[in-house]
Amino acid sequence: MEIGLIGAGKVGFSLGKLFVENGIPVAGYFSRTPESAAEAAKFTGTHHFNAIQPLVEACDVLFLTVPDGAIGAVWDEIRKISPAGKLICHCSGSISSAVFHGIDECGAFGFSVHPLLAVSDRYGSYRELPDALFTIEGSKERLPDICALLSACKCRFQVIDARDKVRYHAAAVMASNLVVSLADCAIALLSECGFSDEDARAALSPLMKGNLDAVLKNGPAAALTGPIERGDTGTVQKHLDALTDTPRIREVYRILSLRAADVAKAAHPGRDDSALRELLERS
Repeated sequence: MEIGLIGAGKVGFSLGKLFVENGIPVAGYFSRTPESAAEAAKFTGTHHFNAIQPLVEACDVLFLTVPDGAIGAVWDEIRKISPAGKLICHCSGSISSAVFHGIDECGAFGFSVHPLLAVSDRYGSYRELPDALFTIEGSKERLPDICALLSACKCRFQVIDARDKVRYHAAAVMASNLVVSLADCAIALLSECGFSDEDARAALSPLMKGNLDAVLKNGPAAALTGPIERGDTGTVQKHLDALTDTPRIREVYRILSLRAADVAKAAHPGRDDSALRELLERS
């Protein structure tokens, strides 16, 4: 199957290079910014197109690697070019294949194909894609073709239901973006203790990396340590008192501590944690 990419940003660069490196035929790129399409084509050893129509006509599979807000508009253009028989894929984490409205009437097949990876470098992230999990949802009739494409690139994948796409994306945000927010909270508190930003990050590095490794290796219940895991209500009270001058961080601490109490309950099912929960609920 010949692949074309519409959009020449970080995801477009990375996917195109991944396909080429694994011997998948790639026709090339179209972008609203011709210079970006030319650069992506040069990077992948493919071609750049000056209009959507010749790219659509040349390809069996189209990847729309454009911003989420542009997917619908690009699809509207493709619909005018008679895309019958073609596989149309976007790479949004939060939007399902339902964005391709009227695709059945066109005789085409729609998919969302999302790599669970922070694609941060247009020239280097393609090397990380085989280690990432791709989630796929879309047309059941041609789903095996998308699975075969990813298998040919040695990529792992999970098929999900379109109804679960937003929940899936929320999970990804919590594991990625919101971890950054938690780190920022910790760094802010250490700065109030006299740490420089650099020293705070250096101090937190082994703690954060060690915890993440333990969670991924053994699961949350086995990885949890600290006052919540011990049922140490006194220490938690001291923490809440110390955070009264930073109410937003205090609320983050309180809410996540309640969730940590749920995790601790799984590890200590017979322990009475009512005092701890009451403290966190009323604080």
